[in-house]
Amino acid sequence: MLTSIRAELIKQTRRPANWLLLAIAAVLTLTFAYAIPYAGLSSGPSGAPGSGRGLPSMLPEAFVGNALGGVPIFVGALALVFGVLVAGSEYGFQTWKTVLAQRPSRFTAYGSKLAVVAIANLIGVLTLFAAAAGGSAAVAALEGAPMNWPSAGDIVLGMGVGWLVMTMWGACGALLGIAFRSVALPIGLGLVWMLAIQNLLASIAAPALEFVGELQKVLPGPNTGALAAAMGAASETPGVDALVGSGHATIVVAGYLVAFCALGGWLMHRRDIL
Repeated sequence: MLTSIRAELIKQTRRPANWLLLAIAAVLTLTFAYAIPYAGLSSGPSGAPGSGRGLPSMLPEAFVGNALGGVPIFVGALALVFGVLVAGSEYGFQTWKTVLAQRPSRFTAYGSKLAVVAIANLIGVLTLFAAAAGGSAAVAALEGAPMNWPSAGDIVLGMGVGWLVMTMWGACGALLGIAFRSVALPIGLGLVWMLAIQNLLASIAAPALEFVGELQKVLPGPNTGALAAAMGAASETPGVDALVGSGHATIVVAGYLVAFCALGGWLMHRRDIL
């Protein structure tokens, strides 16, 4: 297994698209958590129209929430794309036979891909937190505000939340890549669900239909948003909403992670490679 993981890591680190996804995630976090809100401060006092968020939300004590604000939708979507690329590209390049000819079992090859998805998402979370910390420090320095950082426990807990959510979406992407044996269609379907259908259910269907509102409590998107909200992410951020408690959300997201991993392994074992 370790040999397969090392081989998969080498392969994924040499793909420029993966580094591009990481860079986009960091840029989106800095842009929407710091650059735009800080630029909006010039239009009026904290909380005034155009400012969106006040200065306290950009200072170091709030950087954990800022790092996680984009994870439920935008960064999560990038994690899903990464998962599709890790598993689905083997079908597009027709390299599954080459991989399995090296004698790893299907479960070993699939497990190595899930391990790489988990490792990559840990790197992604560390990058987001580093970017958010830098953004908070820059704002505090510009405004002459004190740099009061959260406790180490809160930071580690926030990283754990981000890693859980991103790995869940990454496992979903891997499952879609295996299910559809391609890259383009799984990415398209995954993004449509995350960026469109989830929002339509929350903003239109849930207020009108009670059963849809209850259904929201067991869907992955709303629960990832609840986890981000519990860690201090701004409620104005798309997808962030304390619909359920953090304990409930953790169980649901972890359940989806296990289900996506198990279903992907079952499909990998039962179906033909090509």
